Amino acid sequence: QVQLVESGGGLVEAGGPLRLSCTASGRTFSPNAMGWFRQLPGKQRELVARITSGSTTNYADSVKGRFTISRDNAKHTVYLQMNSLKPEDTAVYYCNWRRKEPYYDGMDYWGKGTLVTVSP
Repeated sequence: QVQLVESGGGLVEAGGPLRLSCTASGRTFSPNAMGWFRQLPGKQRELVARITSGSTTNYADSVKGRFTISRDNAKHTVYLQMNSLKPEDTAVYYCNWRRKEPYYDGMDYWGKGTLVTVSP
């Protein structure tokens, strides 16, 4: 089992920055990928950014150039630095942990989510 605790959500004006953090605990010793997803009411959860324990990253096209994902393996923590925020970035952001390929076993672990609200 892996537990995830997120922090850093809140209200920010358009164009401003915000930084999310997520710390994993439990059975985190496998090669893994940590990431951030977001979800709007009535919509599917979508990948925002992901980073592996080897620091390979991938981003949704909508956030490339504005968001940066990073991690501190010693602290089992992943960060999402969000710059130039837009009202359409408003969503609940969820932290995700999974074993990375080829070790992925179909199990995804999720945090409880943190709300990011971007005002016009």
